[in-house]
Amino acid sequence: MWQSISNTMKAFCLLLLVLLFVLQLQLWSSDGGLPSVWSLRQLIDRQQDENEQLAARNSALLAEVNDLRQGDEAIEERARSQLGMIRDGELFFLVVDEPKGP
Repeated sequence: MWQSISNTMKAFCLLLLVLLFVLQLQLWSSDGGLPSVWSLRQLIDRQQDENEQLAARNSALLAEVNDLRQGDEAIEERARSQLGMIRDGELFFLVVDEPKGP
């Protein structure tokens, strides 16, 4: 088969094979090659996950801010649970467990 192909065609085919090899080498080993693309995709996926978590957190904080702006009930609830505040006329009982031990 190679006998019927001229020398020029043989050289052209050899040139194409060398060019294909060089392009494949660049694709797999260069800075902008496939390994680089794969690592960038992993970074993008991680960043998108983090962005989704932060967006959910921001939504929760925005809902809390809206609750605090709309009425006194949310403020009162916070003052009672976090600061231990009581209303006038209410009795406050503090139950202390005795320490265990000798």
